[in-house]
Amino acid sequence: MVFPHASLLEQSARPGGTLAGLLLVATPALSVTQFDRSVIYLCAHASGEGAMGLVINRRLPRPGFEELLEQLDIEPSPPLRRLGLCAGGPVEEMRGFVLHSSDWKGEGSMQISEAATLTASLDVLNVMAKGGGPQDALLAMGHASWEAGQLEEEIFQHDAWLLAPFSREVVFGHDHTAKWRQALALINIDPIRLTSRPGHA
Repeated sequence: MVFPHASLLEQSARPGGTLAGLLLVATPALSVTQFDRSVIYLCAHASGEGAMGLVINRRLPRPGFEELLEQLDIEPSPPLRRLGLCAGGPVEEMRGFVLHSSDWKGEGSMQISEAATLTASLDVLNVMAKGGGPQDALLAMGHASWEAGQLEEEIFQHDAWLLAPFSREVVFGHDHTAKWRQALALINIDPIRLTSRPGHA
């Protein structure tokens, strides 16, 4: 069976192809792992060089945004804008990454696509605390990463992930519990019909 994400996979097979800017949507093959029903925004991917992404649907209850800014001595307090915090993945869990719309760039910003940019420096938090900065943003603590060939193996051989296109609602939306189903809907997959059977690639 050919799943709707087949054309997205073709992107990585082309010379210089990359999956960066796409969504990884966990399948039931990951149901007994920490990535159960995860949605990951891929920030970096290159054939032969591995991949890095942020889990965007795992709310991090503490610290709160205001508490985090106080720890970093960022004013004003309370901030004029607030950001929800996500548990971005099991790697470098104390390091923060701000994934945001590409209408703002600062020191250390890396544009991933026309729709999204990644910033790992404090200047974006300083600007947002004062009410400015990008229109859309989320703050992730930690990230997920794969060694060269590992992600491709998880997709092709272990049926662990489906690929979906970028969606502002999914990436920057506030309803984390709905994001997994919303991401599946982008590729016309009903989660009730999704099984752990192999052979979707």
